[in-house]
Amino acid sequence: MNKITILIHCKDRPYIIASVTNFIAGNQGNIVYIDQHVDREQNIFFMRLESEFESDSFNTEVFKAEFKANIAERFKMKWRIYSSERKPKMALFISKYDHCLYDLLGRYNSGELNLEIPFIISNHDTLKPIADSFNIPFHHIPVTKDTKEAAENKQLELLEKHQIDFIVLARYMQIVSSKLIDKYPNKIINIHHSFLPAFVGAKPYHSAYKRGVKIIGATSHYVTEELDAGPIIEQDVTRVTHAHSISDLITKGRDLEKIVLANAVKLHSNRKVMVYNNKTVIFS
Repeated sequence: MNKITILIHCKDRPYIIASVTNFIAGNQGNIVYIDQHVDREQNIFFMRLESEFESDSFNTEVFKAEFKANIAERFKMKWRIYSSERKPKMALFISKYDHCLYDLLGRYNSGELNLEIPFIISNHDTLKPIADSFNIPFHHIPVTKDTKEAAENKQLELLEKHQIDFIVLARYMQIVSSKLIDKYPNKIINIHHSFLPAFVGAKPYHSAYKRGVKIIGATSHYVTEELDAGPIIEQDVTRVTHAHSISDLITKGRDLEKIVLANAVKLHSNRKVMVYNNKTVIFS
């Protein structure tokens, strides 16, 4: 059984859905999922479709070429076709915080995540024992002001060598430069608390506590050159009261970060996210 996922966006016009579904039927495909959205303000059509092909003669590359010639060029589509035979490869970038790392590796180890993790990169060696316990290669690449460019060159070398599809910053406490961002546009996922921009600095929970906040949250988004301003993939919040201590806020915040980051990773690796004009369309 061959299964593919198709992501499409283009200017909205009649017969797009009919043309795509008829093309798949003409190739003896069975559609098992389809969803679409039209941005009325921009007049942009978005669609995600999953289809199965039982024929032994089905060839994904041939299908892509025919789809491009018969459908995509006709509607001037931006499109991607992914085969389920190949799981996306994810690189993890970490520093010293371990909560997101433990959560992702636990989910990965249980088979919950549809991806591969060829290696972990860190600017500290603190969490190497965790990587070792999950049998995932760990690369310690220190980063300082003077060595940042050389460090990123080493990172890029590893990313290219292992044909990495996307990067997850699991509380990686370094600013990623345009060198990596340009290489992986909308393919670097970050996680942080949702106090920004109101509470900046190294101790946002302390500042929020002093102001008596009633809601804390976490945001996962794609990394762009504008710090913490990329397209948002997933968010969540939880309520707090005067009875909660700073420690309680930090604990709740970290729990949210784990859940929000894991959901963002799932959405991305399952090809359910489309980015347009610094916004995301998230399919169910």
